[in-house]
Amino acid sequence: MAKTSRLPGFHKVSVQQRRTLVADVTGTEMAELEASLEGGGLEAEVADKFVENVLGTYALPFGVALNVRINSKDYVVPMVVEEPSVVAAASNAARMIRGSGGFLAEVDPPLMVSQVQLTNVRDPRAAEERILARREEILALADRAVPGLVVRGGGARDLEVRSIGAPEDEMLVVHIVVDCQDAMGANLVNGVAEAVGAHLAELAHGHVGLRILSNLCDKRKVRLRCSVAAEDLATEDMDGQRVIDGIVNASRFAELDPYRAATHNKGIMNGIDAVVIATGNDWRAVEAGAHAYAARSGRYAPLAIWRRDGERLVGTLEMPMAIGTVGGTLRVHRAARLALLLLGVPSAGELASVCAAAGLASNLAAVRALATDGIQRGHMALHARSVAIAAGAKGTAVERVAAMIVEARDITVEAAKRAIEVLRGSDVPLPSEESAGGAD
Repeated sequence: MAKTSRLPGFHKVSVQQRRTLVADVTGTEMAELEASLEGGGLEAEVADKFVENVLGTYALPFGVALNVRINSKDYVVPMVVEEPSVVAAASNAARMIRGSGGFLAEVDPPLMVSQVQLTNVRDPRAAEERILARREEILALADRAVPGLVVRGGGARDLEVRSIGAPEDEMLVVHIVVDCQDAMGANLVNGVAEAVGAHLAELAHGHVGLRILSNLCDKRKVRLRCSVAAEDLATEDMDGQRVIDGIVNASRFAELDPYRAATHNKGIMNGIDAVVIATGNDWRAVEAGAHAYAARSGRYAPLAIWRRDGERLVGTLEMPMAIGTVGGTLRVHRAARLALLLLGVPSAGELASVCAAAGLASNLAAVRALATDGIQRGHMALHARSVAIAAGAKGTAVERVAAMIVEARDITVEAAKRAIEVLRGSDVPLPSEESAGGAD
């Protein structure tokens, strides 16, 4: 089967059938897929080498978002997340966007900032001039700290000097801008900072302070754009034009109010974090960069904006995205390696565009729900399955119990237990075979 992310009915088949379908459309060996997902892809003995005081591992659901098309290429997008409705919502919104051609993405070069703090600098202006005059020498020193990166085509690209604080603070910050290629780059950039710190302090006639990367990687951004036809946004109760107006209103609310913007951006990060985690990347770094960027004007703002363009809805997203396809967790975590294999992304930049697409799709799903039925209707319907399982439902009875408590508008464990008893007292059997759930 040719690679596609459009798999109608995917949520209705069993887990084993889903694995077969995904292996087929991505060209992944079934044996490799199953081995990589066994036990969450990470043995306790390997986890013990990741962090300290290990007792075991903690599993989260590994799902895939469907319908994602970026720059005319299809992706089956791995997502690791515990929150109900995130994968289904992203898939559903991506299907709407796909109807208008999918996402268009642009990605900056993989430039990261290595910060060196200089203190007790008595004459910051003169110190800045001395440092800039030795720019090529400093960049060469930085390159010698990362020879492997230089061989792969990366390395130090620029130098910036900033005076921060009041004059009495006597402080400078020097940025070494490093091309990290397909690595996220934290260790590389930290190594550069430590390599050049002493020399910079000498040139500044000051003392070296902190030497570390910045997670506000605003030189390494991803930009995404999509449009959606009104008819694809319509619900049973609202036509597409009214839905567009509601989504634009939700976007303006986030632009005007930081309290709303925080939740607006959380919805974006629902999708992004799930892909970042699945691919073995540092979701805390991505979160830090995203929220710092959202507050760059001095007022916290939304990362994604929605506007009407004639009869269509248009969405845009711009944010930093420091992410890698080599190094770190990927060397030893089988499930993370599988995630990249399923995606088929050859570069960190392409992976960044996939993460951003998952984020913008998640945001569209959230604001559409808010503008129409309210966020709880779909979310709680999916949450009801977890409640049914907690109450003891098994197999296809999970879906039946979930439907009953949703209809009763009492999504609690107690209500689910009562529903189980009702089913047991009826002529309807309670099968034990595995049930499939979700949306595609």
